[in-house]
Amino acid sequence: MVTVIDADGLLLGRMASIVAQRALAGEEIAIVNAEKTIVSGNKAQVLANYTTKRERGSREGGPFFPRRPDHIVKRTIRGMLPYKRERGVAAFKRIKTYVGVPMEFTGMETETLEAAHINRLSSTRYVTIGTISNNLGAKY
Repeated sequence: MVTVIDADGLLLGRMASIVAQRALAGEEIAIVNAEKTIVSGNKAQVLANYTTKRERGSREGGPFFPRRPDHIVKRTIRGMLPYKRERGVAAFKRIKTYVGVPMEFTGMETETLEAAHINRLSSTRYVTIGTISNNLGAKY
């Protein structure tokens, strides 16, 4: 059974850590509306940080940083997993991320994580992953 999590209005780091723990415990998770996940902070500063991550390294040798919102979310979750070890690889395979809501998940009950919700933010400064992706040049 797949757990569907709606990422609309969820903080990226908090959501990623919760999803990583649950995946390591053996749960299969699908994250929908990845482009509506938020990163807290000053917009110019957040965009500059992600641009720096994207431009780091070389085209041939890496490190490679994704542009698409679903791939950025999955990469963030990967950073919270022991992805070079067998259990981390298995947990990473149990996680799927999607832009929007795919046909197979329409009508299914989605879960939202209260511990990662936007209501926890004290300020109104945040940027969506969709905005970051567009800034990096994604066409999703």
